[in-house]
Amino acid sequence: MQYKKVLPLAVASIVSAQDPSLTDALGSQNSSLSSLNDLLSSNPELANSFNNLKNVTILAPSNDALDSLTKDNDTLTEYTKSGYLQALLNYHVLNGTYHNTSFTNESVFIHTALSNSTYSNVTGGQVIEARLDGDNVTFFTALKQNASIVTPNVNFTGGTIHIIDSLLHVPQNVSDTLSNSNLTAAEGAINTANLTDTIIDTHNVTIFAPNNDAFEAIGSIIGNLSSDDLTSIVGYHVINGSVNYSTDLKNSTANAVNGEKLTITVNNGTIWVNSAKVTVPDILLANGVVHVIDGVLNPNNTSAAPDTTATSATAAFSGASSGTEGVPFTSGVTTPTSTFPAATSAGGSAESSSSKGAAMPMKTGAVGAAALFGGAAVFVNM
Repeated sequence: MQYKKVLPLAVASIVSAQDPSLTDALGSQNSSLSSLNDLLSSNPELANSFNNLKNVTILAPSNDALDSLTKDNDTLTEYTKSGYLQALLNYHVLNGTYHNTSFTNESVFIHTALSNSTYSNVTGGQVIEARLDGDNVTFFTALKQNASIVTPNVNFTGGTIHIIDSLLHVPQNVSDTLSNSNLTAAEGAINTANLTDTIIDTHNVTIFAPNNDAFEAIGSIIGNLSSDDLTSIVGYHVINGSVNYSTDLKNSTANAVNGEKLTITVNNGTIWVNSAKVTVPDILLANGVVHVIDGVLNPNNTSAAPDTTATSATAAFSGASSGTEGVPFTSGVTTPTSTFPAATSAGGSAESSSSKGAAMPMKTGAVGAAALFGGAAVFVNM
């Protein structure tokens, strides 16, 4: 889908003094934003907060994008009463003014106005990933679901508005995210180690989540793991106190929350953690980010290094092989009924587009993993 180039950045800066108010700007696009206008009009407090915005970029869902929400009166009433509607719309507000020409093929992670700790446990407000996808400026949110600009640069006194073709999805907690990404073994391992609530409640985390094939490849040793072994393995996949998106991962080392060292290697744009390759980066969480990897990390083998020429993952557990019970840790874990982009698309491409619903995320907490594992992670450049 091609978008129209309405107003170049240079011209926008010249006419900024003549830009309309937000209400007038939205009204000028009434044929495509009438649903958003009606939503704000029916919520005066929400409308007032939006009218006072300064130096922001509003990603305004079109009528079609808002259709499923505005036509479901029960859901809309629930969202309004709970305060989730405010959180959802705040997630559509980027901090800073970004015209369509601001974006390139390289991903950027921009903080939004969603800072309500009930739904976001990330310093500076929840983020959205943005980059060019072909000719479209595309925004990637929870589970790599995406929305693209269809009309850019509708300027107003507080910044600019881009009309987008889908409602943005607020990132959810780690349990829901792993389940809906078909990372059911990783979810099950966290559950079995009794660490689900601890990780959900942690502020600012980076999680390297092995895919199901990675867990199946070490199935022969799973039955021999003690509770302490499993806790250490799960902790070796989590960095506490630092949200590291793919653009932050450089050749470096970091301490996982179990106290052992992780080595990050970047080669020709591909990222490895020890000997495991990142296959799907940047699945956003309520409290951080998940990167999918193709091997289970071994805290007793911290020197495991990548084989950049290999076509399959280099085993970090000596002598391990596939077990006879299928994918470990998945018994009792709900298998997703829908295939989300995060489960199938490393690039989060627009071809695997978002669903139109807007599921309310589970609430976050404010307790840190440090109580269980120790202090925050430290990255050291190599």
